[in-house]
Amino acid sequence: MRFGLFYELSVPRPWTRESERAVYANALEQVRLADELGFDQVWAVEHHFLEEYSHCSAPELFLTACAMSTKRIRVGHGIIVCVPEFNHPIKIAERTATLDILSGGRLEVGTGRSATWTELAGFGASPDSTKKSWDEFVRCLPKMWTSERFAYEGEFWSMPSRTILPRVYQRPHPPLWVAVTSPGTELDAADRGLGSLGLTFGQFAEQEKRIAEYRRRIQLCTPVGEFVNDQVSTVNFLYCDEDDAEGLALGRTMADAFNYLATQLISAREAYPSKSYPSLGLLPQLRRQATGPDASEQAGEGLALGGPERITRALKRWESVGVDRVNFLLNTMEVIPQERVLASLRLFAREVMPAFKEGKA
Repeated sequence: MRFGLFYELSVPRPWTRESERAVYANALEQVRLADELGFDQVWAVEHHFLEEYSHCSAPELFLTACAMSTKRIRVGHGIIVCVPEFNHPIKIAERTATLDILSGGRLEVGTGRSATWTELAGFGASPDSTKKSWDEFVRCLPKMWTSERFAYEGEFWSMPSRTILPRVYQRPHPPLWVAVTSPGTELDAADRGLGSLGLTFGQFAEQEKRIAEYRRRIQLCTPVGEFVNDQVSTVNFLYCDEDDAEGLALGRTMADAFNYLATQLISAREAYPSKSYPSLGLLPQLRRQATGPDASEQAGEGLALGGPERITRALKRWESVGVDRVNFLLNTMEVIPQERVLASLRLFAREVMPAFKEGKA
């Protein structure tokens, strides 16, 4: 199992001239330390209009800064919203190839279609068509990276024969992933040979069944790219402290802050019932955790909060159900002081990471 970082870049009110800059600066300091400590990946989301929850609307710029100040850690651009009103496919191909070059071939590419009404309506995108446009995009992107010239006529976009520049540095191309927030998307990933980039905090039993079916389906896939990315990644909170009770308490504060912000999001399904969004995704679970009777009474199954031994046990369970990578949210709303976030990373690297064997390359 390998470990990475995952950034929403949440910025609490009141917003001042320096507040957003401070959040970005803290994140970059964390990434530089994670690179030194042996963390494997850093991911940054693409979100728009989500006040306080995520001020990360240009993740490719943040990730470029990460790449230029590190030596080894891979940079995960994801999810890129594969909806034409948000991003043109040619620009995605050009932007990702440039980031792959600047990082020296350390790019991972996550794809998705957005799940909030705030974002979809803000760009004037129809929820009914996002699944289909995502499918077009992920089938075209590897060909745009690898073809000498590329032409396409599709439902959502078209282009005449052109050479798309620059070319990706990795051969044959960067690994491709898809964001998984609701049941069934992991099957879409498997059928196309894409990595499953889990963005939920699901229970062990539920995740084990979904991962097993992903593993089975991907063996039968027709890959959209030049290779199959048979990997399962999940997201988690991380706060590691020598004092188990203190780690749980401060870690819960961070997780509660995240859940509180997330419960205020308006899902596409709530505002615009569509067969393209069959469920509310992550929101029901987060709302239960934020407002339910046990909201402040437990760390939650599998969360990496507390002392090194507790965290090791939780991550061993994730490893046993088939997870290859865990990406950690380190802070929300800056509720944990920066020096304690850095101390948590150091303690995790010293006491927890040695307990896990190297994952698949």
